[in-house]
Amino acid sequence: MLNHKTETSPKAYARTAGIAYLIIIVAGLVGELFIRNKIIVSGNAAATAVNIENSALLWRIGIAGDLLMHICDVIVMIGLYVLLKPVNRNLALMAMLFTLIQTAVLVANKMNLLMPLFLSGNAEYLKAFSREQLQSLAYVFVKAHGYGFGIGLIFFSFECFLNGYLIFKSGFFPKALGIMLQVAGLCYLINSIALILAPSLTDILFPAILLPPFIAELSLCLWLIIKGVNVQKWNSYYA
Repeated sequence: MLNHKTETSPKAYARTAGIAYLIIIVAGLVGELFIRNKIIVSGNAAATAVNIENSALLWRIGIAGDLLMHICDVIVMIGLYVLLKPVNRNLALMAMLFTLIQTAVLVANKMNLLMPLFLSGNAEYLKAFSREQLQSLAYVFVKAHGYGFGIGLIFFSFECFLNGYLIFKSGFFPKALGIMLQVAGLCYLINSIALILAPSLTDILFPAILLPPFIAELSLCLWLIIKGVNVQKWNSYYA
């Protein structure tokens, strides 16, 4: 029993997952608010394409930051699985699989952000299209990335439901964190469904609907780093 507890070290898992989660949050905010939000001009393909062409390095940094996020996704999903599997192994595994699907979708979705860079080049084969056509096509890929992100969040919303339930039931995390995470999942799901079925509704909901998820995920992240888990209660599952 002693060896099992020592090897598992739940606080180490919690803090590692929390630090990775913090990197995800920071990289996500930088990529969206300080890079893409400054470059993309909503509804204006020409201006967006010109901005991407003139800020190609910044655009690439944003993509690299996203990929760093998805590497950290793996660290977080493993950490949460190890911490929550004593509560219900099958549900913890299901939550991890939902996160894995989300991450795979979002990684593949990065190709949509690379395409505008390819279209802004001087390759001979691009001369078959006019500049206006290339700019319009680049903007289509930017829009597609937004939808790809929304699709990925559908799977993440179910991870939030499951992990929120496990956190609530665990006894070694505050119940409030579990409730907040489930509310976050509901917000993500509503936003993604609206994006697919009623895109005009998304403009009304955004950004307010993403505030509860931000608060929930930041709270969980900071709790993992600062507090970790109640080791005594966590170990009681193995007693």
